[in-house]
Formats: sequence, C-alpha cells, structure tokens
Amino acid sequence: MEHHQVVIYLAAMAAGGLLGWLAPSAGPGLEHAINPVLGLLLFVTFLQVPAAELLRSLRDGRFLTAALVVNFLVVPLVVAAMFAFLPADRAVRIGALLVLLCPCVDYVIVFSGLAGGSNRRLLAATPLLLVAQMVLLPGFLYLFMGPELADAVEAGPFVGAFVSLIVVPLAAAWLLQAWAARRPAGRRVSDAATTTMVPLMAATLLTVVASQVPKLGGSLGDVAGVIPFYVLFLVVMAFAGKAVARLFRLDAGAGRAIVFTGATRNSLVVLPLALALPGSLAPAASVVVTQTLVEVLGMLVYVRLVPRLVPS
Repeated sequence: MEHHQVVIYLAAMAAGGLLGWLAPSAGPGLEHAINPVLGLLLFVTFLQVPAAELLRSLRDGRFLTAALVVNFLVVPLVVAAMFAFLPADRAVRIGALLVLLCPCVDYVIVFSGLAGGSNRRLLAATPLLLVAQMVLLPGFLYLFMGPELADAVEAGPFVGAFVSLIVVPLAAAWLLQAWAARRPAGRRVSDAATTTMVPLMAATLLTVVASQVPKLGGSLGDVAGVIPFYVLFLVVMAFAGKAVARLFRLDAGAGRAIVFTGATRNSLVVLPLALALPGSLAPAASVVVTQTLVEVLGMLVYVRLVPRLVPS
C-alpha cells in the first residue's frame, strides 16, 4: 500500500467526489466524521514520533522561527500580492483571506512525513502556529478588508480543533508508546496501528471530499475565479518555503517541513468561521471548501516533488 499510496489517495478522492455528487444528503453526516477519522490518522502519525524527540524539537529555535517567518511574514506578502487580482466579490475575498492566512496544524504533519519532512519539528511547532494565527488573523482581516470583519474571528474553533486533533491523539499515542516499551502486547498493538497509515489517509481524503463537494452546489460560479489563485499559491509557496529553509540553513527534513507548513492551510478549522458569517457573505464557506479540494490534490503532487525540490 505504501508503494502505491498516491494512486490509492487519488482513487479515494475520486470515490469521495462521486459519493458527494450522487448522495449529497450524506454530506452533513460525513462532515461530522472528518474530525474522528483525522484524529485517528494523526494518532498513528504521532505514534511514530517518540516523546523524547518531540521535547528536543521544542528547543529548536531556528526551525520554530523559520515556521513563523514563512507563515506570518512570507504568506501575508504573497496573499497581498494576489489580493488586488482576486474576484471583486466581497464574500469570495473574505473566504480566500480566511483560509490562506491560517497555517494548517493537522494533516500537514502527515503529508510532510510522507515526503520525508520532520514530523517531530512540525508537531512541536503546532501550538505556536495555532496561537499566532488566532492572535494575528483579526489584524490581517482588518488590514485587507476593514474593521467590520475582524470581529468575525472566534477562538472556539481553533481551541476545539487543537484539543481534538492534537492533544487527544498525542496523549493516546504517548500512552501506547509507554505500553509498548514495557509489554510485548503493547508492542504488537503499536506495530499493528502503524500499518494503518495508508488506509486512514485514504479514508480521511474520501470523507473530506465527499462531505465538501455537496456544499459547492450552486456556488461554483462564485468560487471558480479563485481556483487559479489557490494553485498559484501552492506553486509560489513551494519555492518561497525552500528559500526560507535555505535562509535559516535547515537540513533536508526540516526544510521539507517548512515547505509544507508554508503551503498547507487551516481550511477545516476556519470553515466554521466562514459558516458563521452573515448571509450576504455565505459564499465565503464555498471558497474555503474549494481551497480544501485544491490543496489536497496539491499535496499529492507535493509528496512527489518536494523531496526533489529539497533533496537530502
């Protein structure tokens, strides 16, 4: 499965798209399944990151600084350069800003690991990235769109996602690591769990796509104009991330992780913020959903190309 993982992931996305199109009524139920499936995927990912290595990564100031620079200095500059060319519709612009200005803190760890990036460093950086985006997003929205939209940002979705997708899976993984270190039965359970990475990733992709496709509905016209910008963002951030990694003289694993954290966005967490906007801005949610679909396809490309872009 690992040898054919990209084909499996593409098949899972195609199946998800077909399911979302043929059975749109299943979308709400599948949306509730996203966090549990993603949480299991992250649990298996964290299981492969020893606790001692994670604690050492917290002292890696150079990597943490690079992660902050690429996400909160380089990304806003890239977004600012694109902003004037975005579709003029206010809802489309606010949706694009919400999703592009917030770095991913969940499945980026998985995709980065698939490309040989440093999982433990990214995991150590997640609390810092999460707090920084909660603090800075209102200010970014104020600068781009004016004061009336800065108040749309709430801490609840960010905190809830951090607890359910980072804290709980990480604690469970550490408990299993401790059991595996002391008992043969624990080692067998741990070994069996680590073999589920590819099926869980496929299940996550299928669930995300199938749940989000029905949301696009009649909004395709509103969001079609922003798709090229999402693709351009992925292309630009690949090289911008490499430049930041080189600036901070990071090794290949850390450099690949920086490329991934700069390119992946927190779409699943900011979606509740978009859904909470006033009715006149309702298309913003579809703009966020569209970024999710574009990004997932982009990550499958990144998994193959980033190791060549940042070679060992």
